[in-house]
Amino acid sequence: MTAIGDFHADHGATFEERGGREIVRDYGRPAVAHKAVRNGVGTIEMGYGVVLVEGDDRVEFVDNAVTNRVPDEDGRGCYALLLDPQGRTETDLYVYNAGERLLLFTPPAQAEPLVDDWREKVFIQDVEIRDATEDFAVFGVHGPQSTEKVASVLNHAGAPEPHLSFVRGSIADVGVTVVASDALVGEEGYEIICAADEAADLFDALLTYGNASAPFGYATWESLTLEAGTPLFETELSGRLPNVLGLRNALDFEKGCYVGQEVVSKVENRGQPSQRLVGLTAEELPAAGAAVFSGDEHVGDVTRAVESPSLGEPAAFALVDFGLDAAADLTVRVDGDERAADRVELPFVEGSDRSDRLPAYR
Repeated sequence: MTAIGDFHADHGATFEERGGREIVRDYGRPAVAHKAVRNGVGTIEMGYGVVLVEGDDRVEFVDNAVTNRVPDEDGRGCYALLLDPQGRTETDLYVYNAGERLLLFTPPAQAEPLVDDWREKVFIQDVEIRDATEDFAVFGVHGPQSTEKVASVLNHAGAPEPHLSFVRGSIADVGVTVVASDALVGEEGYEIICAADEAADLFDALLTYGNASAPFGYATWESLTLEAGTPLFETELSGRLPNVLGLRNALDFEKGCYVGQEVVSKVENRGQPSQRLVGLTAEELPAAGAAVFSGDEHVGDVTRAVESPSLGEPAAFALVDFGLDAAADLTVRVDGDERAADRVELPFVEGSDRSDRLPAYR
């Protein structure tokens, strides 16, 4: 569950369940909140699962499992994937080196199975693994004024940089860790971590102390991240080759072997996966899974679509044939009819920062 459900409800929140966890969908006007983030700063409670890894062999153990190199320096993090033997994404995760422990942030439904799986793979290593989801609360602070916002409330430290580095300090007498985000909404941003029992005090401070911040939920998160060109686990990554998504920031092709590495390296060396992720604008809002056509030929499918508050029209991600002509006339199926669609260079919207997950192909 959200760490502070009653507090959100007092601000008019509506809720939904994702991955077995209750999260805030919106506060009544998601498009208004969207514009508040694009033009200023907003705050969201993130619905992560949290895995804690301790022991002398913690860095080596996790590094051997994930697609990116785990930092061996306190105060640094990385974005990575776990792949199956066919190179397809089982989960994505952030790995942060917090000195004597690693903190891993996963999609909410992935923490428990990850812990169960890894515990079975610990043999003689000095590694302890547990699900610490209920111990922490995590808030995202995003927007072109987010650095100014964090600077106005954070004590004993300055805003961290570069992306995925972090500092420790306090906000309203709450001990916090502040991470420089990887700009998934296309704006400057931070994730602020605290103990779960201090979450209400921290959230109140983030909304009201210093420069005011607008609360927003996952309906706004989805429209912001789509406009920024950011693929998400549930809609774009799960079960797919990372090469198809151009997700280069999650892959280290020079580190030691991990499950699925041979497959993704082979696709990388070939230089051309079977599909690629593109942006579309459309006459009408398509559903996830809607077919995309070039003439009479089925060339792909929509993964996610929103009514874009910034563009004032429907915007969508689609996975299409890799070699599809960029100038091809496209349509997308909506309620059984073909509607005109235009291919758009990602991101749809240029903000104060650029998402590290923007698709990049060789």
